[in-house]
Amino acid sequence: MADTKKLLSSSSKRGRKKGRSTANIGFDQPVRTKLKHRYMADIQTGLTKEQVEEYTRHGWDNRSVAPPSKTVGQIIKGNTLTYFNGIFLLLSVLLIIAGSYRDLSFLPIIIANAMIGIVQEIAAKNTLDKLNVLNAPKAKVVRSGKIRTIPAEKLVLDDIVIFSAGNQIPADAVIVDGQVKVNESLLTGESDEISKKPGDKLMSGSFIVSGSCYARLEKIGEDSYINKLTTQAKAAREGEQSEMIRSLNRIVMIAGISIVPIGILLFYQSYWQQGLELQESITSMVAAVIGMIPEGLYLLSSVTLAVSTGRLALKKVLVHDMKCIETLARVDVLCVDKTGTITENKMLINDVITLPPYEEDATIPAIEELLSDFSAAQKADNITMQAMKDHFTSTSGARPLAVTGFSSAWKYSSVTFQSGAYVLGAPEFVLKEDYHLYQDTIEEQSRKGYRVLVFGKYQGTPDGNELTGKVTALCLVVVKNKIRKDADKTFQFFHRQNVEVKVISGDNPVTVSEVAKQAGIANSDLYIDATTLKTKEDIYDAVTRYTVFGRVTPNQKREFVHALKAHGRTVAMTGDGVNDVLALKDADCSVAMAAGSDAAAQASQLVLLDNDFAHMPEIVMEGRQVVNNMERSGSLFLVKNIFSLLLAVFSIIAGFTYPLRPSQISLISMFTIGLPGFLMSQIPDHTLIHGRYMSNVLLKAMPAALTDFIVVASLVVFGEVFDVSSVDISTACAILMAIVGFMILFHIIKPMDRYKTAIWLVCVAGMTLFLLLFHSFFGITGMSMRCIMLFVVFSITTEPILRYLIRLIRLVNIGYNRLRDRFSERFS
Repeated sequence: MADTKKLLSSSSKRGRKKGRSTANIGFDQPVRTKLKHRYMADIQTGLTKEQVEEYTRHGWDNRSVAPPSKTVGQIIKGNTLTYFNGIFLLLSVLLIIAGSYRDLSFLPIIIANAMIGIVQEIAAKNTLDKLNVLNAPKAKVVRSGKIRTIPAEKLVLDDIVIFSAGNQIPADAVIVDGQVKVNESLLTGESDEISKKPGDKLMSGSFIVSGSCYARLEKIGEDSYINKLTTQAKAAREGEQSEMIRSLNRIVMIAGISIVPIGILLFYQSYWQQGLELQESITSMVAAVIGMIPEGLYLLSSVTLAVSTGRLALKKVLVHDMKCIETLARVDVLCVDKTGTITENKMLINDVITLPPYEEDATIPAIEELLSDFSAAQKADNITMQAMKDHFTSTSGARPLAVTGFSSAWKYSSVTFQSGAYVLGAPEFVLKEDYHLYQDTIEEQSRKGYRVLVFGKYQGTPDGNELTGKVTALCLVVVKNKIRKDADKTFQFFHRQNVEVKVISGDNPVTVSEVAKQAGIANSDLYIDATTLKTKEDIYDAVTRYTVFGRVTPNQKREFVHALKAHGRTVAMTGDGVNDVLALKDADCSVAMAAGSDAAAQASQLVLLDNDFAHMPEIVMEGRQVVNNMERSGSLFLVKNIFSLLLAVFSIIAGFTYPLRPSQISLISMFTIGLPGFLMSQIPDHTLIHGRYMSNVLLKAMPAALTDFIVVASLVVFGEVFDVSSVDISTACAILMAIVGFMILFHIIKPMDRYKTAIWLVCVAGMTLFLLLFHSFFGITGMSMRCIMLFVVFSITTEPILRYLIRLIRLVNIGYNRLRDRFSERFS
């Protein structure tokens, strides 16, 4: 996998030097050539079909520098051109030179492993590519006088694109008409909403918070700001791996470094010091090196994650980053928004409650008419405004003088008419010190789970920033949205799994608490208004004490995630709006609804394409299956690697010839490691994950590896003492190692069930069959009576040795953990 990344990186560099966009490496990509003409199209007509074709023909389209997935060629290279496959090739050449063709039995297994990996990854890639097409970023573009929605990568230079709230900017542009508020935090780290007017630039990677505009694309594809950042950040992202993959990388690195000097020392000792024949020296060295190579472990992890990604894809879950499957399995805090997550992504107007200022002033137009004019002037860029536009349709025809879309920072939207300026928003933010006048009425509706907005007349001209003038409240607009059908079952699942749920919303905390209660979220009565949390210390304390947080700003959502992570929690964040993007980006695992904003979907690691939050338990279970099964499979592989390393070092120190042959190692590995490891990686296992991957794997592998080493090394020593031939000892060691291997397999896969029992019996039967039919091919010969007696004695000792070593290592681990905890407490 690391080799594949290097190939990708070098391909990208070559592509940029030649003036090519490096997107979709392996596919036809036009060379970018100098344009003879630039077309400054009118916003009403946009570019013509012929102009678009000319731009595309010359390579001036918006294809990204980062391919959405590996090409088939990259998958084949990633599974074949690896460091360990190079070692296997070298070992094969040495065995051919030595004439030991029978010991090449490991080659079919290596080839089969690579083929399985290639087929599985290509199958997963095809499934994911189809989903990526469905969920690819899209843009509204004006072409030949018509507004069309097209994939963002098909945009070309000078296209006229229409942007509105929730859209992520796909290429650098300049505003031609309209006004928007933009959040550039993904680029600059600053979360302030920036107003943009005609003539202002829009940077790709930023997203629209409110308003709408027409913009002309100025820099596209590899020239755009976001793609330059992507290229610069590529190396940093390559280093981001899950705990499991980091642990596997460490194992592979240690094995990769150690096999070369140990192999050289073993050959030197047997050929020059012991004076053995070239063939025997090579075969003993090759057997030791093969045993130390974790050839199937990394492949198995890649295939398992790829297959898991494919299974999720069949459930309409798009995985942007495979490592999040493991991360979500370890999550112990789930942060959710109310709207679109707990509730359906649709709102309805439940009631309009007029207030005394309106009732006492006969000069104010009918409230239904005012709300209709206000709604007609606004864009339907969020579900609340869509509900307003659907419900209030009795307009007077009044023309707006100025409009500001909803600001997630200041919680209001506004329209200015000839008769005055009107605002609609969260009562606490709009009414400020007058909030207490209407608090009882507002909280009465909030306790029923309704969202309450205040509509009022503003003294001044609102500009989308914080309101500084007085607002005269005219009415309360009561909005409701339905709780998702399976929400209670989903949250009950997380409660049973000891995953704490935090509800983080921009709505009134009383409303959010009631909705959370109806959805079955535990401790939903513990709520707080986030406007009272003034410092980071307040937030750090609040995240441990409360379940529901209301009136949260986008930047506060991000700070909540940081605070939870600072407490040592593994945090998952779900969301669908632009106000969720910052928190989604910083969470350990992020999940977005496809029906939400483009920005949220692109910032998330997982996207629920059918917007069904009920898939969350399935995703968690998939992650647990991957980690639990890879712990078992990893333990099996590590047993062989540790045993082979210890036996090789022992052979060098003690001056013995390595007792096993390559063909014997291949046979034992096939039935005690490779086959059961692959079959176990597909077992449904939803057990809660405890501890760290490396620690769990070592705890299972170490007793078994030590047992293998003790009995095999002892058998070799006693064979020398009792003058048993090396051929007999080799056979006895191989069969003894197989017996210990099946004991270890039985221990690691407990508790047994029908499927696990079947795996164990199939592997034992397969091994027995191969020993009976192909014993000479694998170097298994008849043993002398003396050798048989030694073999029987050491076979009997294997079970108690394994049992006591398991107990001993558990005690050592407990003692180590206690010392570590005391040490950390003393210095914390």
